[in-house]
Amino acid sequence: MEELVARHNPWWSGEQDIALARWGSWRVKWIPGWLEDLGLTPFSLNFVVGPRQVGKTTGIKLLIKRLLERCDPEGIFYFNCDFLPDLSSLRKVLDKYLDIKKVEGIENAYIFLDEITSVREWWRIIKGYIDLGVFEEDVITITGSSSLRLRGEAELFPGRRGMGRDITVYPLSFREFLRVNGLEVEARGDPEEDMGRLYKREYEVRGLFEIYLETGGFPLSINREPTADEQFIAALESETLKAGHSVQLTKEIIASIMRKAPSPISFSTIGREIGVSYKTVQQYCEALKNLFVLETALYRGDGIEWRKERKFFFLDNFAAKALSLWSGEKPLEGAVYEWMVQSHLQRRFGSVYYFRDRYEIDSIAGDLKVEVKIGKPHRRYPRDVLILDEENIHLFLSVI
Repeated sequence: MEELVARHNPWWSGEQDIALARWGSWRVKWIPGWLEDLGLTPFSLNFVVGPRQVGKTTGIKLLIKRLLERCDPEGIFYFNCDFLPDLSSLRKVLDKYLDIKKVEGIENAYIFLDEITSVREWWRIIKGYIDLGVFEEDVITITGSSSLRLRGEAELFPGRRGMGRDITVYPLSFREFLRVNGLEVEARGDPEEDMGRLYKREYEVRGLFEIYLETGGFPLSINREPTADEQFIAALESETLKAGHSVQLTKEIIASIMRKAPSPISFSTIGREIGVSYKTVQQYCEALKNLFVLETALYRGDGIEWRKERKFFFLDNFAAKALSLWSGEKPLEGAVYEWMVQSHLQRRFGSVYYFRDRYEIDSIAGDLKVEVKIGKPHRRYPRDVLILDEENIHLFLSVI
């Protein structure tokens, strides 16, 4: 255990961290903005949640690099909890560091526990030590890949968060992708007016959009890591098994969604196709949502209708591409563009809906109504519906 702890903290012996060395070799690299939102004043208990491969660990290591400029190396502790088989091992790792902290005379420590949701009932140790006052002069940052597990367990710490914050890390949006590639886009809040101001840079935006279609917003795919899709799928399979779900059934559900997209469908429709109950499909889709893979747009007419068919969409186009290869189903081109619009609106407004009557509106979010007409026949729409096609979808995504 002692050697494993030391390997996780190479700065204690003046060595370079491998994650930072990898980051330094990337062609496209950036310092994540969410680092500025963390509570770093003792006592703080931060929770950082986001999909695997999204850059949570790299972000933490970049923060550690910054902290090393003003802190003793032994005052910074990092551990990847994927290495821990059980709760007892977590306690031993923490006790080992607390011994080091005492010997080195560290008053204020920064403790980073990565992917802690790998350890069942991890919160028992952290909560117990907080109640004992063990961490009262420290900053603890905990990360996880399952929003249900981490967010749900974070609620077990009422009055024990101090200055801590909740952070959700997503793949880069197209606007963020433009920024890390050196193109800053101003958005004042009116998408159509913002799009109009971009036409002078339309050629540049379109070129980067063609790249974004392939890479999405994950760091490895943006930097053309050859195994990025394999790593994404391996992480998904691992999280699926941890949830007690079947990898094969997950694949079949995703394949069914790919085949039917972008049409609204029900859990029952998917279940009948693959031979399981609607309840099973619902549970699996909820698990994919908690892993930041899948989202749904409910029908909204006079109100939100929970029982109607829903539109499923993937939260990143690189993830959708990897899942398409994994499931063996290629979605319609129009579905891919629609997913991109829905995922961007989801992140901005928190929820997305659709409408279907004499005409269809793919995405309703906030006061926006958006229809993606790529691969569809053109019809007349009310004036308050924004129509997106091959000529302007990249401009819309750059300002939303």
